[in-house]
Amino acid sequence: MHRFLHIALGFFVASGLACGGAQAAVDSVGPNGFSLSQTVHVAAPLAKVYAAFTQPSRWWSAEHSYSHDAANFTLEARAGGCWCEAIPGGGSVQHMVVMLVMPEKMIRLRGALGPFQALGVDGAWTVTFKPAADGGTDVIGAYNLGGYYKDGFAMLSQAGDGVLTEQFARLKSLVETGSPEPKKEH
Repeated sequence: MHRFLHIALGFFVASGLACGGAQAAVDSVGPNGFSLSQTVHVAAPLAKVYAAFTQPSRWWSAEHSYSHDAANFTLEARAGGCWCEAIPGGGSVQHMVVMLVMPEKMIRLRGALGPFQALGVDGAWTVTFKPAADGGTDVIGAYNLGGYYKDGFAMLSQAGDGVLTEQFARLKSLVETGSPEPKKEH
């Protein structure tokens, strides 16, 4: 398990490097967790961006799923709703639980994403949607994860930052171009 986690996290860090306009940061890392932030400006009205966010099957990367198919993701945008993934053969994954929904303003989810689920940790991801002066929308995410991990949180924070930054870039690309695949930056 330990070896698998390091391999998986290395992949997550490497895959998040070309991020198509999304800005991110590891805001802090401590002995019991970390705090990440992501921001992306989407050249589209707030209602369109919010609607797209609530359909992760359209923008989340299949590489960061258990089923290897993003079409298996669902998000019930209501308190107690599930950000879930169907797994072929009758399986399923609860990635996060919806804690707060303020349509077109904020969604807060609770849970440990991806390989973090195997650790003694929990997280909260708050995503805020703000109209921008140019008619577009600023999407701001804050993911805080805490608990226990014997090897510390520095590497985990980098992995989480890479994955969430990649997903914000995919959301931006989907809304602006119709495809979740952002143009590669050179």
